Amino acid sequence: MTPTATYRLQLQPEFPFSAAERAVPYLAALGVSHLHLSPVLEAVPGSTHGYDVVDHSAVRAELGGEEGLRRLAGTAREHGLGIVLDIVPNHMAAAPVHNRALWEVLREGPASPYARWFDIDWAAGDGKVLLPVLPSPVGDELAAGTLRVEDGALHHGDRRFPLAPGSEELPLPALLDAQHYRLAWWRLARTELNYRRFFTIPELIGVRVEDPEVFTATHAKIVELVRDGVVEGLRVDHPDGLADPEEYLRRLDEATGGCWTVVEKILADDEVLPAGWAVAGTTGYDALRHIDGVFTDGAGAEALERRYRDVAGPAGDRGGYWHGTARRAAYKVVFHELAAETEFLVRTARRVCAADPALRDHAPWALRTAVRELLVRMPVYRPYTTAGGPCPEAAEAAVSEEAVRQAKTAFAVEREATAVDVVRELALGRLGTGEDQSEFCARFAQTASALRAKSLEDTAFYRYVPLLSANEVGGDPGSPAVSPERFHAYCLRLARDWPSTGTVLTTHDTKRSADVRAGIAILAECPERWDQLLEQVAGVAAPDPQLAWQAWQTAVGFTPAVDGTPPDGARMVPALLKSVREAGLRTSWTEPEPLYEQAVAAFVEAGPAGPGRRTVTAFNRALAPYVRASALGAALVHLTMPGVPDLYQGTEREYLALVDPDNRRPFRTGPPDDRTVVTTAALRLRRERPELFAESGTYTPLHALGPAAAHALAFVRTGAAVTVATRLPYGLERAGGWRTTELPLPPGQWRDVLTGREVSGTVRLAELCDQFPVALLTAV
Repeated sequence: MTPTATYRLQLQPEFPFSAAERAVPYLAALGVSHLHLSPVLEAVPGSTHGYDVVDHSAVRAELGGEEGLRRLAGTAREHGLGIVLDIVPNHMAAAPVHNRALWEVLREGPASPYARWFDIDWAAGDGKVLLPVLPSPVGDELAAGTLRVEDGALHHGDRRFPLAPGSEELPLPALLDAQHYRLAWWRLARTELNYRRFFTIPELIGVRVEDPEVFTATHAKIVELVRDGVVEGLRVDHPDGLADPEEYLRRLDEATGGCWTVVEKILADDEVLPAGWAVAGTTGYDALRHIDGVFTDGAGAEALERRYRDVAGPAGDRGGYWHGTARRAAYKVVFHELAAETEFLVRTARRVCAADPALRDHAPWALRTAVRELLVRMPVYRPYTTAGGPCPEAAEAAVSEEAVRQAKTAFAVEREATAVDVVRELALGRLGTGEDQSEFCARFAQTASALRAKSLEDTAFYRYVPLLSANEVGGDPGSPAVSPERFHAYCLRLARDWPSTGTVLTTHDTKRSADVRAGIAILAECPERWDQLLEQVAGVAAPDPQLAWQAWQTAVGFTPAVDGTPPDGARMVPALLKSVREAGLRTSWTEPEPLYEQAVAAFVEAGPAGPGRRTVTAFNRALAPYVRASALGAALVHLTMPGVPDLYQGTEREYLALVDPDNRRPFRTGPPDDRTVVTTAALRLRRERPELFAESGTYTPLHALGPAAAHALAFVRTGAAVTVATRLPYGLERAGGWRTTELPLPPGQWRDVLTGREVSGTVRLAELCDQFPVALLTAV
């Protein structure tokens, strides 16, 4: 069953299945067809997100267990709703006391039947798994007496680790040496880690679901829930982390009987989802990019960028241009955060070269340089190919000849540069044989996806901030605007190739909610007003101009246009501290600079989160009608374009949220507003007339005529529903409004479900949009 619309609920101990059950009547009345639940399998106790799975065989007890989930599904069915479940195939929590499979591996070593579950390079660790969990070097911990044996286990604080059989009575130093793991200082993770992890997080260990036995063991409960009708759809978290996403998705599709499935796949500009994947599409970050972009003024964004480079370009990241910032961030991550992953690739490449007399003279340093230089030049998240299999054109493009040419410029001697050719052929599965070949092929792709995510989303997006609304997952801060023509082309492609794909505007991972982004994006329509605001608040001294720029933009997006209205401005402090740590220019998570961070917090509290909010409130009050128009336009387009829209909890009304901890808050309702009117109307239309938005439905662009035609975005769904949205409303008013601009409608009589007004023929946009800046017309 393909959903008509889904509604994301963030489950956690404070909002378990029983709380979700109480929300069902409200969500059914809203008009969605399915609840979209965050991960429900057993996770680390107290987890507020559930992505740190510890047991795939059980539904999480803290949420109410399997009985609670089945009861929620039953209540949902009574109200006409199904359930879509978020699943996490790529990783588990590296918490042995909770993760039984990992506990057994640490106790028994490579001989454990669970050893095949995890990508562990035993040789690199001299037969041991590195566990970088200690707050200081192991010698210091031994001297301090923090390590102890008790109740048949090794303890450090509240952590507990298994003991190899027969080692219990050994003296402590000898006991440590006798284990199949090595407890180590946490800082060694960067360079010495010998298991695959999620991105750069050693607390999350990668799972080898490419192994059929591991797949079966880790998916049995999910498959049971699908076959029992408890779950009707799946969202697959981070498929790019898997060794072979296509094969995994084929196996999942067979096991679940082909239930509706979408994948959290981030597509670069002009990248398409691999046609062979057994899915309905992506979770929708590509849609987010196009929706945000079509409501962003390109010329104004360029003006903001020029001003940003003049006054706020970060001193530690000279140049101020997006592509340069992104490349420098990639080098930072590949040299530092992903050093251990790079070394695994070098070791594997060396073994392949050692087995071929013609390749033996490629030095380790040359292979290491080649790996790094190719990785930082990947234009997409990863290539999709398997060792020994056919190499599709997309994989060739991902590791292109141009990337090879550029990578070779890092070498002074031409013959040494041929190491780049070796690495490329290995990455595409065309060199070597056996396990080393397949491991390099898979791990190069997995490392590439981790590098792109960490260098772009978690580094460059915090370093390059001329227009913060563009710095969103799947976005392009260097080119934030999308023309209506390009948006229509994208929607036509979705309607043809992926009509049941997911679409989103806000998720649990977005750095800023859609409303915050809309409030910031309006600055691209009035860069001169932004300059004036910066002059007004210049008296509040900031530690550096880069911070001031992004802090005040954050305040503009996050501050309501009504005095005294929540949210609490103090929530900006942790958000801005996260920004400067992720940027890694003056402080970072691993090498914090306390004095700088204190200065950041003091500035935010004294300015954007303090008295300066009054100035921002007044600024926002003047722009509120335009922000409302853009936000309502984006919401309606999202709900009526091709695909299955997913609403994040609370976004059926104005929703102002930043990243952690806002995206971990429990669900709660609030008073309705204009967004609720638009959202409810669109969702109910989708529910009552599903054929208009189904796979067989059509998408047809409509084009306005007249002086303000460029400010109208309109399209028809299956000949019977028309969406009209106002683009760039500030610029529209400055140009004199709609004036004589008209929109030719398809033949017949039409009724606006928002106002009840009936129209036909060619309608004047000034009249159609006099109550709402949007219209949703249905054939009468």
